[in-house]
Amino acid sequence: MQTKLADFIRATPEGEEAESILRACVHCGFCTATCPTYQLLGDERDGPRGRIYLIKQVLEGGEVTRATQLHLDRCLSCRNCESTCPSGVRYGRLLDIGRKVVEDKVGRPAAQQALRTLLKESLTRPWVFTPAVQAGRLLRPLLPRALRAKLMPAAAAGPRPQRAQARQMLLLEGCVQPGLAPNINAATARVLDACGVQLISPAQAGCCGALRYHLNDQAGGLDDMRRNIDAWTPYLDTVEAIVITASGCGLSVKEYGHLLAHDPAYAERAARVSALARDVVEVLAEFTPLFAQRVAARGQRVAYHPPCTLQHGQQIRGAVEGLLRAVGVEVALCADSHLCCGSAGTYALLQPQLSQQLRARKLENLAATGAAEVVTANIGCISQLQGGAQPVRHWIELLDELLA
Repeated sequence: MQTKLADFIRATPEGEEAESILRACVHCGFCTATCPTYQLLGDERDGPRGRIYLIKQVLEGGEVTRATQLHLDRCLSCRNCESTCPSGVRYGRLLDIGRKVVEDKVGRPAAQQALRTLLKESLTRPWVFTPAVQAGRLLRPLLPRALRAKLMPAAAAGPRPQRAQARQMLLLEGCVQPGLAPNINAATARVLDACGVQLISPAQAGCCGALRYHLNDQAGGLDDMRRNIDAWTPYLDTVEAIVITASGCGLSVKEYGHLLAHDPAYAERAARVSALARDVVEVLAEFTPLFAQRVAARGQRVAYHPPCTLQHGQQIRGAVEGLLRAVGVEVALCADSHLCCGSAGTYALLQPQLSQQLRARKLENLAATGAAEVVTANIGCISQLQGGAQPVRHWIELLDELLA
């Protein structure tokens, strides 16, 4: 794709990156076949190829309107198109660049801006979010339907191991996960303790930065990333990995090195952090023979929903299913398992109509598997899918239960 960038972005790091991505696109249209919003809306501008053209026009100095912004906002950032693209177009990164330029040029109505500010300032702070969740559960009948649907039932976390182990890894606790589903990280600590691995959670580490970054507060998102890097730096020479249980956060941490490559104070450490980042299933792969010896699940059947951030973002496919099958669990994938459930971070709150359509499709397909429960690998997907015919939890909680 030939490009001629406008002066405002030419010769900038973002401009050079965007131009490289645009030139890789051959406008074949294969991406539209796997785009959830294109399937729902049937509008070329609501598919990856159309959005790429919109971003190209913006970066070349063309007219920018609220309609442009709407079509970019409707994208789930699921990166399914990246898995489909034969040319390796890094669409997700181009979208981040394009969204930021569009927002800088047209702004947002006050109500939209207020909602986005509320989300990024509350969800990223556990000391704000967790008490809000607790209050919301008490006032559940009074909440708007959209919030009630996202509010998971209370569930206690079991005890965490206290013993020291020779092998050590860092654990990213996250921001919303401790408030919504505290047992996920506790279960991870127990499973890894059984493998002889101790998890360390520095108190200064917090939100991975993805939430602010993808709400176009890119400077704030990068600051969140720098804070985590500072918190983890004292451990980088002694730990084997940074374990992440939410695949959305894992994708973000694995991109620190790229996003901070032009920051002279953080570039080297960011690259080290990204190199150490592992989804929990990557860490546990080496222990599969141990689990197979200790566990023999009989007659247990689950449906596995692979999050987009795991299968398309991190390009990890088959690992969770393989591990669970190794311990005797029968794992089913639903029809269209490659498609997004509609959660996509804050998308479910910002684009509720499209999100609910995708949720309904996914729940119907999951129910058709006949499995007793659904397991997945991302807190956003758990929150999105709970409340259907089948209970939903993180797959690590199932493994923890089988090992007990």
